[in-house]
Amino acid sequence: MDVGFGIIIQKVMQKYFLSLAFFATISLGLRAQSHYPGQHGGKFAVEDQSKPARYSFDLQDVTLLDSRFRENMEREQQWLLAIQSRQLLHSFRTNAGIYSGNEGGYFEVKKLGGWESLDCELRGHSTGHILSGLALMYASTGDQRFKLKSDSLVSGLAEVQKILNQNGYLSAYPQELINRNLAGKKVWAPWYTLHKIFAGLLDQYLYCDNRQALEIASGMASWAYQKLQPLSAAQRAVMLRNEFGGINECFYNLYAITGNRESKWLAEFFYHNEMLDPLKEGKDILDKKHANTYIPKLLGFARNYELEGAGEGGKTADFFWQTVIDHHSFVTGSNSDKEKFFEPDHQSGHLTGYTGESCNVYNMLKLTRHLFCQRGDVKYADYYEKALYNHILGQQDPATGMISYFLPMLPGAHKVYSTPENSFWCCVGSGFENQAKYGEAIYYHHDASLFVNLFIPSRLDWKNKGIKIRQETAFPKSGTTVFTIEKSNAAAWTLHVRNPSWVAGVAQVKINGRVSKPELSEGYIAIERKWKAGDTVEISFPMALGAVATNDHENKVAFTFGPIVLAGDLGGSTVRKPAPYSNPGLYNDYYTYNYQVPADITRSLDIDSKNPQTGLSRVSPDDLTFRIEKNGVTLRPLYDIHRSRYVVYWDVKRP
Repeated sequence: MDVGFGIIIQKVMQKYFLSLAFFATISLGLRAQSHYPGQHGGKFAVEDQSKPARYSFDLQDVTLLDSRFRENMEREQQWLLAIQSRQLLHSFRTNAGIYSGNEGGYFEVKKLGGWESLDCELRGHSTGHILSGLALMYASTGDQRFKLKSDSLVSGLAEVQKILNQNGYLSAYPQELINRNLAGKKVWAPWYTLHKIFAGLLDQYLYCDNRQALEIASGMASWAYQKLQPLSAAQRAVMLRNEFGGINECFYNLYAITGNRESKWLAEFFYHNEMLDPLKEGKDILDKKHANTYIPKLLGFARNYELEGAGEGGKTADFFWQTVIDHHSFVTGSNSDKEKFFEPDHQSGHLTGYTGESCNVYNMLKLTRHLFCQRGDVKYADYYEKALYNHILGQQDPATGMISYFLPMLPGAHKVYSTPENSFWCCVGSGFENQAKYGEAIYYHHDASLFVNLFIPSRLDWKNKGIKIRQETAFPKSGTTVFTIEKSNAAAWTLHVRNPSWVAGVAQVKINGRVSKPELSEGYIAIERKWKAGDTVEISFPMALGAVATNDHENKVAFTFGPIVLAGDLGGSTVRKPAPYSNPGLYNDYYTYNYQVPADITRSLDIDSKNPQTGLSRVSPDDLTFRIEKNGVTLRPLYDIHRSRYVVYWDVKRP
C-alpha cells in the first residue's frame, strides 16, 4: 500500500465517517450484557426463550494482557489493516460494473489472488470474514482504526448493492451462480459465500453499531426470501445438497434482531433434513461427510433452540458434538481427513498431511460456546481449551502472521502457510476471526457467580456488578494462575475456577496468601466471600505427562503435558522451500502439496506409554521442552513448532 496515499484516505474517511456517527442509535459502551454467544442486549427485537445456564461477556469487557494470545492478535491486526479496502471491494465493484481505480488512472487496484481471484466462484467470502474480524478486533481493543476500515467497507458494499439494483442482492459474483445451485448444476458454494457476507454485516451492526450494515443485510434477506419462496420441495432438496455454511444461523440472528418473520422462514428453509434428522434419532452418519458443511448446520439448529426454548436443537447439537469429540477427533481436538469425517474410531488410518481443517475447529468452538451457555457443563470448557491451544493458537505462523489450512498428522509433515495476497482459503477467512476473539471464552457469569474457564492473562470488567478482576499466569508452562480483585461491590459473590480434567492430583488454593481447602462444585473450585480490592487467589494445578492412544490402536500414541499436545520437533533443514512454507498459488494445492517426508524420519519410540515420565525428561522448568532419553528427540508444544517437521503420533514399542 502506498503510505502517503493511505494517510490521505484515512484522514478523509475519518472526517466522513465521524459525520455518520449519529446513525448508530446504541453505542458500544451502552450495550447491555451478553446472553448467548454473539447476542447483545438492547439490539434484539426477539428475546431468546430458553434460559441459559451461563452468560457470556462482551468482548469489550475483557482485555488480553501480555501472552502468546495477545501476540497472535497483534500480528492479525497488522494483516487486517494491510489489506486495502478497495482490494476487498474490487470483485464486488466489478460484478456491479463500477470502476475500481481513480479517475486519473493512478493507484490501480492490486487484485487479490487465490480464492479471491476474479475467476474463483468463492470470491467475496474473505470480505465477509474480514468484516467480522474487524468488528471483533474493534470490540476487543476499542481501536478506532478497525471501525474506520469497517465503515469504509460497509459503505462500499452499500454502493454496490444500490448499483446492482437486484432487489437487495449483493455479492462479488452474478446471481447466475445461485441459479446454477437451484438447478442442481455444478457450482462451488454460492450460499456459503453469502453466509460469510451476512455474518460480517451482522457483526458490524452488533460490535460496531453500524446501522447501514444491518440495512444491507436486511436487503439481502429480502432478496433471498423472494428468490427462494417460490421453490418447490424438490428444488429445495437439490439446493440444500450444496454447501451453504451457517447461513441458517445468520437468518435466525437477523430474525432475532429485526423480528422480521421472513428471516425466520429463511432460517427454517435451510434446515437440512437429510443431514439432521438421523442425528435426532441418535445415529452417527458422519463417515465420508464433508465436515465443514456439516458442523454449521448444527449452529443453526442450536440457535433455533435458544430462540424457541423448545424442540430438539439443543439435544441434537449435543449428540453431534459428543460424537465428533469421542469418535472422530484427534488428540488436538481437530477432526477430518481431506476435509471429511472418517469412519468412527479409525484415527490411526488417517494420519495424513490433510488432517485437521482449521475451519472445522473454528465451527466446533462456536458450537461449544452455544452448548456451554445452554448447559454450563465443564466438559465444553475442557474441549475448548484443548482445541484452542493445540490447534487455533498454532494455526498462525509467528514469523509472518500467515495461516495454515490443515494441521497435518502425517509423521514428518510440517505446517503449510498462506500468503498475504494470493491464498485466501476458507481457513484464512475463519482465521481472521479466530485471532480477534481470544477473549470470548475466558469468563462467563450467572447471577452472583463468575466462572473462569481459561487460564489466559487478562483483565475482566464486570460492569453490571461493579467488579474488576485481573488474571496473571504463565500457563501452560506453569499450572499456577493468580487472580487479583481490583474492584468489588459490597455483596458476596462466588468465584468459580475450572478444575480441569487433566489436573494430576488436588489443586492447591491460597486466598490472600493463606492455604485454603478447595471446594469443588460441578467441575469448578468455588470460593464465595465478600471480596474487596486487593484480595488475591492463587491456584496451582498439578500438571503431568500423559499418553493418548488413537481409539483404534493402543500403540499409536501422542504425548501430552496437561492439556498441551507435545510433538517431536525434527528440525526444518529438509523442508521443501520454493516459497517458504507457503503454497505456490494453486487453488487446491493444499491437496496436492508434497511434503517429501524423508524415509528415515523417526516414527517409533521404545518407551512405556503407561509411564511416559520414565522415558521423558523436562529440559527446563521455564520451558515446555522435553527430551526422549533413548534417542535424544526433543518434544515441544505443537502450537510452538513452526517451519519444522514434526511427529504427533508415535509407534510405541513397549519395553
